[in-house]
Amino acid sequence: MTPSNPVHSTNAKTDRPVRHFNQTDLAGRWKISTRTLERWRWLKQGPSYVKIGGRVVYMLDDVEAFETAQRRQTSSAGTHAV
Repeated sequence: MTPSNPVHSTNAKTDRPVRHFNQTDLAGRWKISTRTLERWRWLKQGPSYVKIGGRVVYMLDDVEAFETAQRRQTSSAGTHAV
């Protein structure tokens, strides 16, 4: 498993793959520290997460939605925003 790939497992009841990141994998994907993710959770920033028994998990759909929301358009060459 590489840091840019979510963990893949199978839900025994539905046989559907469950796709998620742990804190270390997500930090690796974004090349940030795990402490940054911890701080974002404390400040209620960053992607949504699930906490089960003290374990923090980021669902792939939530990570991708957060990435999409962070997308910014650059201004055209020669024009400046005021």
